[in-house]
Amino acid sequence: MSTTVDFSLFYFANDSASEGGGNRYELLMEGAKFADRNGFTAVWTPERHFHPFGGTYPNPSVTSAAIAAVTERVHIRAGSVVAPLHHPLRIAEEWSVVDNISGGRVGISVASGWHATDFCFNPGAYENRRAGLFEQAEQVRKLWRGEPMTVTGGTGDEASVRIFPPPVQPELPVWITSGGDSRTVQEAGAGGYGLLTHLLGQDLDQLAEKIALYRKAYAERPGADGTPGHVALMVHTFLGEDDDAARETVRAPLSAYLRSSLGLILNGSQMGAARKIDPSKLREKDIDFLVARAFDRYYDDGGLLGGVEKCRAVVRRLRSIGVDEIACLIDFGLPAQEVLGSLDHLDRLRWLSLDDSE
Repeated sequence: MSTTVDFSLFYFANDSASEGGGNRYELLMEGAKFADRNGFTAVWTPERHFHPFGGTYPNPSVTSAAIAAVTERVHIRAGSVVAPLHHPLRIAEEWSVVDNISGGRVGISVASGWHATDFCFNPGAYENRRAGLFEQAEQVRKLWRGEPMTVTGGTGDEASVRIFPPPVQPELPVWITSGGDSRTVQEAGAGGYGLLTHLLGQDLDQLAEKIALYRKAYAERPGADGTPGHVALMVHTFLGEDDDAARETVRAPLSAYLRSSLGLILNGSQMGAARKIDPSKLREKDIDFLVARAFDRYYDDGGLLGGVEKCRAVVRRLRSIGVDEIACLIDFGLPAQEVLGSLDHLDRLRWLSLDDSE
């Protein structure tokens, strides 16, 4: 575990930024350029489908290729590829192209997916989507190394194929996306993968326990080389001059974001299956109450929200529980120019955090 914490930009795309004919991808492209100029570690984009909330990013390899073309050093990552929707050959091929365009700067996190409608691309994969996730991740790794895969062509004949073009990096950096499920966290460690997680459905104390499980499994895996693995944490991020002003700035967009994610908040991985709650069956006043509580928790203890000094304390806490990288989720509904204008505060926090680690 590093004594420093890396900072990245993470996009999940509330499409309200494009209202009035605006450029949907202004925040992505300008934010990526800022990250590249100022020494941020990475830019992450997700895979979401069929909805204004997140659907701006249906294919992270496409957005990553665009980022690669306008940057020089920042790492470019998927957060996340929904692996069961795709053939491993397709994943490896697409990302090898981006690796070439970027000069060897790509990495991917893979997820099992959860929206049933998304599986129109591969309906048969939905039921067992979690069981096959690690097998798919390993297949992509092997293809990336140049190993062949046996496939069946259109005539029914088998063929042995390798991906082309060959990637720049000899190994593809791969994370596993998890909302905090203990078994997934341990499997990620045991497989030698990184871990990408978030605070929807788990608090910092629960996250600390999961990171400890991940580190233990990573250290005890066959062929362990003494490295500790890598934990990246998505956190909602908006920094301003004043805590109170920042709270009011983010209240409406973050509350709307949390409302759209209410199922994850209510049915976090720490809750048993018998306690699952369907948000559509709740009364509106109960939903308002839950969202208000979630907002207060996120603002006070679940994100980089507020002034620099307040957020500096959050970074110290995250570093203390073993977070290696803070993936700053910046596009939860604020206007693009307002978010871009706040990035200088985030960069100042990044520099102060380097001082704190000395």
